Formats: sequence, structure tokens, C-alpha cells
Amino acid sequence: MGRGTRYQIRVRGRLGETIRSAFPALRARADGGDTVLTGVLADQAALYGVLAEAEALGLELIEVRRLPPDEPRESPT
Repeated sequence: MGRGTRYQIRVRGRLGETIRSAFPALRARADGGDTVLTGVLADQAALYGVLAEAEALGLELIEVRRLPPDEPRESPT
């Protein structure tokens, strides 16, 4: 696996568990009055799928950001 691009998607409002479950590939966290969804998506088609789902659920999109890849952590010696 390991392929794909990390994205951060911010939507207005705090999403409940039911709506968050519509985005299984993304981790959700509250940030003020918004919800930030973060995760790796395989390709642009996957991103468009997430955005289409957000629109279908009536969510107000605030921001979409492509994030740099995770850097591997050094193991303790």
C-alpha cells in the first residue's frame, strides 16, 4: 500500500459519528466549530468521491489541502 496522497479537508460544523462514518478512510477531529478530516487517498478519483459524499450530505466545505507525506519516525536506540 503506502501509495496515495495525504489530504486535510475542513468542513463547517462538528460532525456526529453517523456522518463521520461516511468517510472511513479519514480521521476526524473537531477544531473550534469545524471538523477536520485527514487521511491518505489513493488518487484524485478518491478525493472527488470524498468531496461528492460531503456535498451529498450537505456539508459546507471550507478548505482542502494536500499535505506532505509522513516522514518515517526514527526508532529509539
